[in-house]
Amino acid sequence: MPLDWADPGGPTIRLSMIRLAASGPRRGSLFVNPGGPGVSGVGYLRSAATGYTALREGFDLVAWDPRGVASSSATTCLPDSALDAFYAQDGTPDSAAEQSHLVVEAKHYAESCRQGSGALLRHVDTVSTAKDMDLLRAVVGDQAFSYLGASYGTYLGAWYAQLFPWRVGRMVLDGAIDPVLDSAQYTEGQAKGFALETQKYLDDCLSRQGCPLHGSRDDAVVQLEQLALKMDGAPLPTRSGRQLTESLLETGLMYALYSPSLWPRLTQALTAAVSGDGTAMLALADRYLERDGAGHYGPTLQQYGPIFCLDHGDSRSVEQIAAEAERLQQKYPPFGRLFGWWALQCTVWPTPQVVPTQRLTATGSAPILVVGSTNDPATPYEWAKSLASQLSNARLLTRQGDGHVGYRQGSSCTDDVIEKYLLDGVPPAHDVTCS
Repeated sequence: MPLDWADPGGPTIRLSMIRLAASGPRRGSLFVNPGGPGVSGVGYLRSAATGYTALREGFDLVAWDPRGVASSSATTCLPDSALDAFYAQDGTPDSAAEQSHLVVEAKHYAESCRQGSGALLRHVDTVSTAKDMDLLRAVVGDQAFSYLGASYGTYLGAWYAQLFPWRVGRMVLDGAIDPVLDSAQYTEGQAKGFALETQKYLDDCLSRQGCPLHGSRDDAVVQLEQLALKMDGAPLPTRSGRQLTESLLETGLMYALYSPSLWPRLTQALTAAVSGDGTAMLALADRYLERDGAGHYGPTLQQYGPIFCLDHGDSRSVEQIAAEAERLQQKYPPFGRLFGWWALQCTVWPTPQVVPTQRLTATGSAPILVVGSTNDPATPYEWAKSLASQLSNARLLTRQGDGHVGYRQGSSCTDDVIEKYLLDGVPPAHDVTCS
């Protein structure tokens, strides 16, 4: 691929692709992207292929590592040896000294990415990847681009449809990103989403024997905040010898909120943490951070920043970030402050935003199916409704339920609508709701 699509005859980069051949009569290719940004599509398809049996009957499944990611030409930031301390650091400073330290670390991370990635760092934005996607379509020999994008993969799909509406084939955008959101609005949406899903988890936990929290839902939220505050000054020991810090506690909590199937593990981890043992909660955090037992980290979260900050730049000052973090904590406990401070990353980023914040209409495209789950913590349902209203030819599929994205999350109704559209080319006649 061209490094810079404005200079297609200039330096190039390499993209890694994978294809799983159709098991039945082939209708073409279905490109799959799991989101992130920064998740390896190649690794995802290898691990998740068995779950796509129905779609594979009619399509070659194709995935790729987007520019900047994994086995494609990838951005490089901090080494594994620095990441234990980086992810464990205090992400919710409550003093001037802690704020200064967090700013220094954010700048160090950004500078490490700049030095390690070179010119690539300026060209891993979503619009560049959308242009890559059209060339990948040509590589596999398809006239139309059929696509199943999840989470941040919906942002890729929506931008592809905006740039190449005449190429859109059968497109499903599951767990949608709203393209009109700036960095602050994006952060607030996720803070709200995770706060609401925390409430759903707490209702479930408090209804069961053995829940380490007690009282009302509001009481339990306060208990989570108190546990985090306690660990801010006294991290918990673990059997590995590492410590569970406040940031790692919150990382583990958030990871478990992505799917109700993880809630029993979260309850066990919280029970142990309340008793002074951080081992189980650290294991949840490590799953989210892609850390293995040898201390090696997967690339996803490090490659998130370089892409996200080109898509959603942030020009606010540190003082504005601090004030917003406190507002979010009051409005959306227990994670509001953490989400507020996460925005610091893009305020110190060495390259400016290049993707415009705008409505995407994809005028002239084939029907696009937008999927939203009512209790999705990471991509709130309101985002799916907004994207569906922007696209000129869209249907909204609503899954009533908890967890991130809708496909293959236990709703046969949702799966049937998605598969019928992709396999038969028949979109719903109108918006649909599934339980």
